[in-house]
Amino acid sequence: MKTATILSVTSSCLAFALVECQAQLPNGVNPGGPMIPAQPPAETPAKVVELFDGKDFNGWTFYMRSNAAPEKTWSISDGIIHCTGMPTGYMRTEKSYRDFKVTAEWRFPTNYAKAVNTGVCVFMQDRAPNASPKDVWGNCLECQGMHNHMGDFWLHGAVTVNETPNMGKTGIKMLEKSNESPLGDWTTFTCICRSNTVEIVVNGKSMNKITGCNLSSGYIGIQSEGGPFDLRKVTLEPLQ
Repeated sequence: MKTATILSVTSSCLAFALVECQAQLPNGVNPGGPMIPAQPPAETPAKVVELFDGKDFNGWTFYMRSNAAPEKTWSISDGIIHCTGMPTGYMRTEKSYRDFKVTAEWRFPTNYAKAVNTGVCVFMQDRAPNASPKDVWGNCLECQGMHNHMGDFWLHGAVTVNETPNMGKTGIKMLEKSNESPLGDWTTFTCICRSNTVEIVVNGKSMNKITGCNLSSGYIGIQSEGGPFDLRKVTLEPLQ
């Protein structure tokens, strides 16, 4: 069995985390604190694209809490990405997107004691070069993938939406009962991003929707957040 490592992207990961030009967020967002790097122009997909080719991490970069080495968290074998879930961090696309549908297929282990957690972050913005290494998420909209919570939203950084948070200060609880697959089976998790509106669909069922987000483009990220999981597909599609 061959296992792909991500040593080749470590240098680009560190550059991504530490060196960027300075600017404000799109749409006039100015959260204060660290200056926010300028985003590359966002692409609108015109065809279906497999963001993970089953072989390597081309097209992805990484950030882990406190600048930890990403190759200790993420690996590939037998065409599947394996994430240990520790430390907290993410893999995210090198390209920025707007007006798209992205679908991830993941599964959680059956023998893990606590609820496994991941998620898809959309509209991710570049980290500020002077941001604290402990500030993991920056500015993005998290589409929650935690076991029994697939469909919640979390607003990170300066992100705002029309809906009022009803979980803590920045969480928006899913509107429907959990529709994820049993532990050990594959769940299909889709985020439909149309302008500044985002809808979460789990195994074909609409779970939640936000409107009026103050961001409408950015990178796409997959979270490492507390427990192991497998990821076999990340598919980008144009909107219908």
